[in-house]
Amino acid sequence: MTTQDSAAEADRALKAKHRAMWAQGDYPSLAAEVIPDLGAVLVEACGVRSGQRVLDVGAGSGNAAIPAALAGADVVASDLTPELFEAGRQSAGKQGVELSWQEADAEALPFGDAEFDTVLSCVGVMFAPHHQQAAGELVRVCRPGGTIGLLSWTPQGFIGRMFAILKPYAPPPPPGAQPPPLWGDEDHVRALFGDRITDVRETPEAFRDYFKERYGPTITVYKNIAGDPERTAALDRDLADLARESDLSTGGGGTVLEWEYLLFTARRAN
Repeated sequence: MTTQDSAAEADRALKAKHRAMWAQGDYPSLAAEVIPDLGAVLVEACGVRSGQRVLDVGAGSGNAAIPAALAGADVVASDLTPELFEAGRQSAGKQGVELSWQEADAEALPFGDAEFDTVLSCVGVMFAPHHQQAAGELVRVCRPGGTIGLLSWTPQGFIGRMFAILKPYAPPPPPGAQPPPLWGDEDHVRALFGDRITDVRETPEAFRDYFKERYGPTITVYKNIAGDPERTAALDRDLADLARESDLSTGGGGTVLEWEYLLFTARRAN
């Protein structure tokens, strides 16, 4: 087997692990309960409107794809984990909209060049392990002058800090893989796209509220240390401490967490 073949096989294995990770738990209900409005925020920021052809990359169960369809766009929801689509189809049906659902790797999108007016991703493409490759695909499938819109968790926000806590307990990432919260860093995202985009706008925002039974990455990390009670207990403490440190509530009986994200929109350069 050549070095190139070995790299391709390793990449296929990595993508299979990613697909299995996101199929765990119950991400559709987590997205519906915890981040129900973020997709609509991104769709509005991108100016999605009737008659446009829109691609949602890392669409999950349609958190952004469905709002784009509600705006009248012709939408394709793509994701590496098609197990998430059924919940999306049911949600779209309840809201009276139709869209296409297609299994797709964000780093090798099965679409033609310049095929879409708007290419967006709401906390989705940020989990593709090879950032530069994924960014290149977003640009490739967007028409010149079209819009690219991303909403990503920041490294310093609650989710970014949670991933930092999970990291020592997780298996080591494969060579070349980059951490997801980097997509929430303005300088990193600008460097990924370079001069291929123009009219850049970024808006950091805050959000709130919850995790261990439904979120695939967290479930995967706990499985990785399942045979080590001490490390499991330590991770339990670390995550609980993070929630306590981030709690914005004033004694009302609940926990309120601030979740910061970077909202990034730009035009593909002509």
